[in-house]
Amino acid sequence: MRANALIRLTAVATLTATLAACGGVQIKPEAALPKPIIVTMPAHIGLVVPAETRNYTHSETRWGVDWTVQLGEGHRNLMLAILKDEFSEVREYKDMEAARAAPDLKAIFEPVIENYSFVTARETGGRYYAVTIRYRINLYSPTGEKVDSLTLTGYGNALAKGMSSGKPLQLASISAMRDAAAKFLVQFPEQSVGERLARNEAVTLETKVASSDAGGIETVPIEESPTTVDATPVTGPTAPGAAPVAPPPAANAPKAS
Repeated sequence: MRANALIRLTAVATLTATLAACGGVQIKPEAALPKPIIVTMPAHIGLVVPAETRNYTHSETRWGVDWTVQLGEGHRNLMLAILKDEFSEVREYKDMEAARAAPDLKAIFEPVIENYSFVTARETGGRYYAVTIRYRINLYSPTGEKVDSLTLTGYGNALAKGMSSGKPLQLASISAMRDAAAKFLVQFPEQSVGERLARNEAVTLETKVASSDAGGIETVPIEESPTTVDATPVTGPTAPGAAPVAPPPAANAPKAS
């Protein structure tokens, strides 16, 4: 048993040195979603992806390795895909001013990435990578008044294979993005603003609900293929400066499709 642990630690140390020598890890995750089985809402809504989300890049140096995760483009595409599944028509605008001037909208969505964190194979004893992404989705009335702010967190992990290419971190990031998408698709219709949009009614300040974390979208994890996702909870230490990463989804969690 001790020999196996020593082999794992030696392998992780060797791969860490290799990654550092190769200039670190750079990934740009894109999450392709399966077509969800949901009832499309009749409302026409607008999407404004702010610059902070469109250009979001997470960079850090850990264990002598430079990690760069470019999340902006992938999340812009993800949010557009989610809203197109949820609503009958989605129009994207460059800023809030342009969205406010558009006719016939029932709401305007503004997605924000609040935090991205991960643990590597070194923290999990050479077994897997895990990722947490925290989001805030601001909802505005057609005239640009902030009506609500929903929070949700996506969790994902992947077995530590092919580490020299950053593949496990890529897969774990995509899994976290898919997890967040599933939560939104399943639970947004149950929110007060979701119920209003399902009736094709515009959201207004009069229909505002609490915009605190208490009104956030709760965890509804999705299942991933057991060949790429390890179901063992994170037990290793969290790297310095990294936010805690939650355990992976349970095997009996509901699917997004």
